[in-house]
Amino acid sequence: MTPLDKKALKVILDSNALFVPLQFKIDIFEELRTLLNRNFEPILLLPVKRELERLADKGSPKMRKNALFALKLAEKCKLIDVKEEGVVSPDDAIIKAAQEWAYPVFTNDKLLRRRLRDINVPVIYVRQKSRLEIDGRIQPRV
Repeated sequence: MTPLDKKALKVILDSNALFVPLQFKIDIFEELRTLLNRNFEPILLLPVKRELERLADKGSPKMRKNALFALKLAEKCKLIDVKEEGVVSPDDAIIKAAQEWAYPVFTNDKLLRRRLRDINVPVIYVRQKSRLEIDGRIQPRV
């Protein structure tokens, strides 16, 4: 592991974050790098990947196409398996992990954003359909 890897900020991605390039023509990885002004490591939780796989398999034709694209983008993320006891949905898994690890979360889901803000987790989201913004403060790692 290089010194840069240790300093990389880990960011948990919700499934809808991986749809952003299709919806808004935003390169999420480049925008995250610019917004955070540091190296980062995108994190995908296994329940979120499973949700994307379910959409790719059983969604409408358009949703299947979008989910397959999102799964392709997900290959750039570090996949983390999380204990799923007491976890009802991918959102619950994200909240549990974000709270436990103190990682910011990238999501456009309004309800999930509110739940994360209620527990003081920084949230990255799309603002004005053109750029990413952070709601909350990301603690500097020492």
